[in-house]
Parts: sequence; C-alpha cells; structure tokens
Amino acid sequence: MSADNALLTLLTEKLRNNLLVLPTLPEIAVRVRQAADDPDINLHSMAEVIALDPALAARMLKVANSAFLGRTIKVNTLNQAVTRIGLFQVKNIATAMALEQLFVSQHPQVLEQMAELWRDTIEITCIAMACLKFYQQQHKHTSLNIDTLTLAALVCQIGALPILTEAEKYPAVFAEPTYLRHAIRDLSGSVGVVILQSWGFADIFIKVTQDWAGLSIAESICYTDFVRLATIARQQYPLRSNETQLLEHYLAQGLIPKLNFMQDPQVMQHYQDAKTMFM
Repeated sequence: MSADNALLTLLTEKLRNNLLVLPTLPEIAVRVRQAADDPDINLHSMAEVIALDPALAARMLKVANSAFLGRTIKVNTLNQAVTRIGLFQVKNIATAMALEQLFVSQHPQVLEQMAELWRDTIEITCIAMACLKFYQQQHKHTSLNIDTLTLAALVCQIGALPILTEAEKYPAVFAEPTYLRHAIRDLSGSVGVVILQSWGFADIFIKVTQDWAGLSIAESICYTDFVRLATIARQQYPLRSNETQLLEHYLAQGLIPKLNFMQDPQVMQHYQDAKTMFM
C-alpha cells in the first residue's frame, strides 16, 4: 500500500473508531463562551474574563481598533473594547482570536505546515469578511453578521489539525506533500465536524465546515456562500470546474460586484481592513 493510501486508511479508521486525537478548545475560549452564555453576564464581567489571558486581551483591543469596524477614535481599555465590539459579538470574536493557540507543534515540519495553514485560514477569513461587508452594504436588513462569519471561516479547515499531528509519525508523508494535501482534502471536513461537535459549537458552524467544499446552495444566502467564495478566490475550492457557475450565481444574488470580485476596489478595501484585525 502506498504511503498516500496508508495515511488515508489510517486516518479513516481512527476517525471511524473515535481514536483520532482531537484538539481541545483553548481554555480561555471555553471561559469566554461559558461567560457569554450566562444570562447575568455584563460587559465589565466579560472584560474581566478576557483579561485572564493577556494575549487575547491585546487581540481584542486590536479588533476594537481595527479599520474594519470603521471607528476613528481609538479605545485604550479592555472595557472599552468589549463595549465597542458588543457582548453578543464578543463570544465569537474572542473564540476566533484564541484559535491561533492551536496551530503549534514540537515537530518542525508540522509546525511549518500549521503556520502555513493558519496564514491561509486568515486569508480565507478576510476575503469572506470582505464579501459579507460588501453584501451588507447592499442588503441592509440581512441577518448575517461579521462575528459569526469570522469564526465560521476560521474553523472551516480545523479538521486539518489532527491530520497534521497524526502525519508527523510518518516522515514519508512530508517527503511527498501531495499525500498530506490528499488527506486534508478528503478528510478534513469530516474531522472538522467531529471537532466542532466535541467543542459544543452550534449547528451553523458545523454546517459551514461540512458544506463549503461541496456544491449545495441553500435557498437563502448563508455563511457557507461567503466561505466558499473565499476558497474560490484562494484557488482552494476543490470543484474547480464548477467555479464559474457558482460565481455567476453569487453575482446574480448580489454577493459580489463582478466575477473577478477581488479586483473590485470596494471589496479589496474591505479585505485590507479585515486584515488589520489579525496583523
């Protein structure tokens, strides 16, 4: 059996038998999510929870002051940042910003792959955010919101993490990167669903992870559409022959201003602004 097939077979069997070691949500993200679900929580108490992790606190200040939120007056305290972002949005944004802690490894080659995966995930997220921002400006009454999309896009490839961790046991895999790409392409969606279920994430996030790489189109515009658009822009949508058909559909639905949407000045500006949240 080739190393390619061996890796796929091993991962499939471990996934089927619940033996695949899954990443755990960072502790600070768990605390924030628990606090946000407390009906008696207030902005000050939420700021105190976030302050337990100085790195996350710094990221939340950066988000609050980012160009994407369109505010010219800077905030200087965590209380002000949480107030600006909003209690409802903090749960998803704080979780999203804490996810970077998962992309680490003691294995140099795995660490390199994880760093590349994180950079690519950020790109996908920023493009998806830019497209939703454009859509929101044309459709003022949409119920879709940026914080939910941000988290949905950041976890859409989360299934690749345990695949990379498992692969580090097999040096031949890194000698031929195609093996890893095949494993991630074929299994990361299924693994990602299992991870998000283990984390207790809502169905809306699970559905994006499950559906973005397919062709299914919901009756109404949903978060999956924006993540899919971003993967097309990054040339990572697996069904390349269907890209034009999908782009024409999204153009007709008003998600993008033109087929080569990343060349549109408005979308590009939204993309650049989104990147200020992560830089």
